[in-house]
Amino acid sequence: MGPEPVRGLGAAVTLLTRVPVATADWDRRDLSLSVKWMPLVGGVIGLAIAVAYAVLASLMPTTIAAGLAVTLGVLLTGALHEDGLADTVDGFGGGTGREDILRIMKDPRHGTYGVLALVLSVVVRVVALATLGSVAALTVLPAVHALSRGGAIGLMGAIPAASGEGLGAAHSNPGLRRQVVAGIVLSIGVGLVTLGWWVGPFAAVASAGVVMMGLLARKRISGYTGDVLGAAQQLVEISLLVLGASLASSGRLGTVWWA
Repeated sequence: MGPEPVRGLGAAVTLLTRVPVATADWDRRDLSLSVKWMPLVGGVIGLAIAVAYAVLASLMPTTIAAGLAVTLGVLLTGALHEDGLADTVDGFGGGTGREDILRIMKDPRHGTYGVLALVLSVVVRVVALATLGSVAALTVLPAVHALSRGGAIGLMGAIPAASGEGLGAAHSNPGLRRQVVAGIVLSIGVGLVTLGWWVGPFAAVASAGVVMMGLLARKRISGYTGDVLGAAQQLVEISLLVLGASLASSGRLGTVWWA
């Protein structure tokens, strides 16, 4: 890879994970270049969680294994998306106008709405993962984490930034839309590798979640923020895990091409 892909991938790893990467001299252009690599980083995160779950499930009850695997994912990402979910739910649930919502979302403290959202997010993800068998987890999780990041960056290309801070700073880059399209294609590619033709229904559910979040964000704060992108990722991840668990429990995911 040339210098731009290396810097873009490095910036994506730095933004989305706690994995140490040399970050000297990152600038706004690197932030924009990172967008298309986010689904790939997400896919790797999903694979790590799936492998951990598969190993742990062979040693202990699946519910405990699922809880530990979800915890690993939170540690890998530094609870980045969970924080965005809590801030967004607090703001949208308690704010009375655009400026009030943005003020609440910037508050590092979480309120009742945000805490409840976090609890529900973790509980649903643990239960859904525990429903998956080890093979199904290896099939579903890389696709889920790639498509959820693909959905979040898709929101960046669909609606304007509500502020110029954080990932909103990348919105003014003229090449952002091209990066978004490349990232969405990459997310579908990851899903195609692991899910086969099932990537179609999964992508459709992801798109529906992104549209819902986009319409709400456009109405409440006239665009997206980094927190909104995190909330979108969580919404899509939860929805796809529930879909995957439902399909796996009915035996349908056994039809994927590589299983």
